[in-house]
Amino acid sequence: MISIPLPGGKPTFVAGLPEHSDRMRYNRRMRESSFSDRAKQAISAIPCGKVATYGQIAACAGNHRASRQVAWLLHSSSRKDNLPWHRVINSRGTISLPIGGGFEEQKLLLEGEGIGVDEKGRIDLSKHLWNPVLDSRD
Repeated sequence: MISIPLPGGKPTFVAGLPEHSDRMRYNRRMRESSFSDRAKQAISAIPCGKVATYGQIAACAGNHRASRQVAWLLHSSSRKDNLPWHRVINSRGTISLPIGGGFEEQKLLLEGEGIGVDEKGRIDLSKHLWNPVLDSRD
């Protein structure tokens, strides 16, 4: 039920509609879930031995400006949804996680897939950047 204030300050109620804040949460959840689902599909499609950037995943999911949302998604869902989180890096071609906060684990996982990572977490994107267009042709 939604409350609509009238000019005299007295609210009136419209039956059948959720409160405004509930509708906003529902709409946000619907937008996030569809973006999240597409982002999870894109992350899952990154092949072993390749990496993608947060922005690249966001663009594949339909919103090139949502790289932070991809980072949040990886933080909150990668283990639960068994996503290859370690294959997603920043646009500079480096591991974003801090030393002592996941950097070492991501570096080991990438190296285990044959991806060279230097001591600063840099990856050669000319060799290892995933190209979903080329990979979809195979």
